[in-house]
Amino acid sequence: MTEIITIDDELITHKIYFIRGHKVMPDSDLAELYQVETRVLNQAVNRNQERFPSDFSFTLTTEEWSSLISQFVISKTGRGGRRKLPVVFTEFGILMISSVLNSPIAIQVNIQIVRIFARIRHMIADHAEIRLEIEKIKKEVSNQGKNMEVVFQYLDELSNKIDHAKPDPTPRKRIGYKSDDW
Repeated sequence: MTEIITIDDELITHKIYFIRGHKVMPDSDLAELYQVETRVLNQAVNRNQERFPSDFSFTLTTEEWSSLISQFVISKTGRGGRRKLPVVFTEFGILMISSVLNSPIAIQVNIQIVRIFARIRHMIADHAEIRLEIEKIKKEVSNQGKNMEVVFQYLDELSNKIDHAKPDPTPRKRIGYKSDDW
């Protein structure tokens, strides 16, 4: 009987990044979770390249890597650090990794990672309706603000007309009840 491995969901969640419009995990983080060396994971992927199209995995650009570098603990080149840009895997790529690693640990960890990706997807879908309502309210507030601007603009124009109007020198004829006191 195989030992059941559990990893804190929060630990996995913190290893998921949003790059190029995809939720991805770097090769080094996956290797750590699968309890293999990063080079072993990448060798398995390279031997099965046909299983990893560009929507399953891709290599980060230098700029993308630089923006993430502060979040990774790395050593300088020549001292055991990375010499190549990291490969990141989408949810589909992570599913495929378990078939190329084919170890009990990889399968268990993979199931947990996929469940977390699914949970994230459901949370995003659940909050989509709330986001739509917020956008609707923002539009209404924006329209009200524009309407208020128009009202204030008309009031300013009216105020300017009143300020610039010449007073009529002839007294106005009173209407209604007339008394001698006035």
